[in-house]
Amino acid sequence: MKIREVMSPNPVCCVPSDSAQRAARMMCDHNVGSIPIVLDQESRKLVGVITDRDLCCSVVADGLDPKSVTVEKFMTLNPVTCREGENVENCERLMQEHQIRRMPIVDGEERVIGILAQADLALKEEPERVSKTVAEISKSGKPSSAA
Repeated sequence: MKIREVMSPNPVCCVPSDSAQRAARMMCDHNVGSIPIVLDQESRKLVGVITDRDLCCSVVADGLDPKSVTVEKFMTLNPVTCREGENVENCERLMQEHQIRRMPIVDGEERVIGILAQADLALKEEPERVSKTVAEISKSGKPSSAA
């Protein structure tokens, strides 16, 4: 199965200058746990990712003002990505290896065109495969490199 068959297309995106509060509001409004950060909304060229955990642990826990700090300071740069034409198995392997719950999907010019989340896999993949992916992503001790 190809990623394009499973991914959620056209995810909402932030730009580096957006406030932490704006990113958090977008996560709430769209019921997502991470948001791709793009150079600008027109090009949608991926530059990073911000997660709900980034906002909680780096903004809220440190007592910073989410209205004034920008996501640029807390985003993960150069996130691991996949392309829509790849096999889902390759993406699952990368998600396991890098402990990523939500994988940005980009086109040939690094423009964000989708997200592949654990939830997408749970709805379309065999339960045994999803179970393995969730277990590998959830192991402690490995540093996370993205969402």
